Amino acid sequence: MIEFDEYKGKLNALKPTLTDLGGALKLDDARRELEELRAAQEQEGFWNDVPTAQKNQQRVSQLENRVEKYARLCADWDDLFTICEMAMEENDASMLPELQEGFARFQEELNQTRLQTLLTGEYDANNAILTLHPGAGGTEAQDWASMLYRMYVRWTERHGFKYTLMDWQDGDEAGIKSATIKIEGENAYGYLKSENGVHRLVRISPFDANARRQTSFAAVEVMPEITDSTEIELRDEDIKMDVYRSSGAGGQKVNKTSSAVRLTHLPTGIVVSSQVERSHFQNLENCKEMLRAKLAEIKEREHLEKISDIKGVQMKIDFGSAIRSYVFMPYQLVKDARTGFENGNIGNVMDGDIDGFINAFLASRVEK
Repeated sequence: MIEFDEYKGKLNALKPTLTDLGGALKLDDARRELEELRAAQEQEGFWNDVPTAQKNQQRVSQLENRVEKYARLCADWDDLFTICEMAMEENDASMLPELQEGFARFQEELNQTRLQTLLTGEYDANNAILTLHPGAGGTEAQDWASMLYRMYVRWTERHGFKYTLMDWQDGDEAGIKSATIKIEGENAYGYLKSENGVHRLVRISPFDANARRQTSFAAVEVMPEITDSTEIELRDEDIKMDVYRSSGAGGQKVNKTSSAVRLTHLPTGIVVSSQVERSHFQNLENCKEMLRAKLAEIKEREHLEKISDIKGVQMKIDFGSAIRSYVFMPYQLVKDARTGFENGNIGNVMDGDIDGFINAFLASRVEK
């Protein structure tokens, strides 16, 4: 029964990590905040203020998830330790497969939860706003941008998060010229900010009659949602607004009226647009939300004191600037240039299995 004794030792070795994790998650503070939020919900007229009530409920869900996840980890540790002791007492080797599977699952969940404690940036807990832009290359690059769009939607669904389309511009023949989605979930920005950058694709082009290998690029911008409009102030004199008719096929994504809105932030030259809502007022709100998010992301990334310090930023979408390469031919491999992490199952990656890349990036930030 040496195997069970070894697993018992492994579990004992992980016990201090599990205990320290409870402190890092600030569970006492979380429980105290939960009590305050639930008490607020019981106040008369609380649900009349819908935006405040929604924020309250979202925060309650986040805190409950944190507390329950840690309680589940502790219960799993106890169960695994009990299996070890029972198997050793009864000399029952049949429990080994259950122990092996349970331990692997526990260790992965422990590592995932530990990584969450590394998300200590100013906006890490916020929802994320993600925008995709194809690089040069016409239809091939536009198709690649749409493939990345699908990948992030699948990642969102895998995590039980919610996504909302904020802008969509169809490609000329296939794919997209640009798309923006809001991803709502605990630490969505903290996780997805690792995806910010240029993504490179190598494949046999389905748009090339000669079936030649093509290299395409697309840029992913990830920004934190700013729910408090006073946190990132947008002055009227700093914004130029254009209202225009939505373009492209669009299907159900695009409203075919003169309701599309484009905002230009004059001090920085940042341009955002939205054309998916029915009224230009709704599209205007989308644009303001995207603009606040973009300004907040630049402010955090550049370690700036105030928004007025931001200068115009242009991302190069070409060779030499890619953070990750997705190779479909002549072999299959996805490799991150920053961390060296790689995954040979490209089908799973394109179906949203990108947690390995995200976790490797978070771990590398700690090592530095």
